[in-house]
Amino acid sequence: MKRWVKILILAYLSILFFGSFLAVGVLWIGVFEETYPKLAEIEPFLYYFFAGAIGGSLRHLYMFCSHYMNDQFIDPRHWIMYIFFPLFATGTAVIAVNLIQSGILMIDFADNIDGPYAQVSVAFFVGFGFNRFLNKLNEISTGMFDMKKQAKKQD
Repeated sequence: MKRWVKILILAYLSILFFGSFLAVGVLWIGVFEETYPKLAEIEPFLYYFFAGAIGGSLRHLYMFCSHYMNDQFIDPRHWIMYIFFPLFATGTAVIAVNLIQSGILMIDFADNIDGPYAQVSVAFFVGFGFNRFLNKLNEISTGMFDMKKQAKKQD
C-alpha cells in the first residue's frame, strides 16, 4: 500500500472517530435545536449513528495501526475495508437498536431518565463488531425465513 494511501486512511479514520465524539457533544448541548427544530425528532437515532461511527472507526483505527506496526499491508484491497466498514457500522448500529427496541432481538434496556445510555452503548458495540453482528443477523434471518423449516413445522 502506498504511503499517501496510508496517510489518507489514517486521517479519514481519525476524523471519523474524533468528529463523531464532537457531533455527540454538539447534539448533547443542543447547538442546533433552534436552527433545526426537526432535529429533535431524530436525535436518538443520531446518537446511535454516531456511537456506531465511534465503535467502527475505533476498531478500524486499531486494526490499521496493528497492521502498520507489523508491516502486514499485503493486500491493497484492505483500504476498502478501512474506508467502508466504519460507514457500514453506523447504519448497522441504528438498525440494531431499532431491532432491540421493537422486541425482535431480546435485550431489555434499563430506563434512565438522563439519556439513552444503554442504547448508545449497544450501538457502540455493534459499530465495533458490526461484521459479527451481521453474521448473527444472517443466522437469525435464515432461521426466520427458511421455508424448509416452515414446511416441516406445518407437517
